Amino acid sequence: QVQLVESGGGLVQPGGSLRLSCAASGDIFRVNAMGWYRQAPGKQRELVAEITSGDSLHYADSVKGRFTISRDYAESTVHLQMNNLKPEDTAVYYCHGEFSVDYGVGDEYWGQGTQVTVSS
Repeated sequence: QVQLVESGGGLVQPGGSLRLSCAASGDIFRVNAMGWYRQAPGKQRELVAEITSGDSLHYADSVKGRFTISRDYAESTVHLQMNNLKPEDTAVYYCHGEFSVDYGVGDEYWGQGTQVTVSS
């Protein structure tokens, strides 16, 4: 199966930056989409950013201009560069991907999550 492993989370002060990385491994024939979701305490999980099979980029309105998603195809890795972080960005960030192992319909996979805390 496909595995997603995140890294790069941590504690940062408001206005600071973090770079999250997600490495995908397994028998991946096709990547339909990869992205990042986050879930804060007491809130539902929400989409932060994603990159589709056509390399289209989508961002939540709350992070536009501050976050940048990118993909390293050679290393099967997706990154989320987070700048000008705010306390409301505090959440567990999850890597998400839709992958196909053959010509069939893709399946969804989730990473284990990495904690991002923005606080003074």
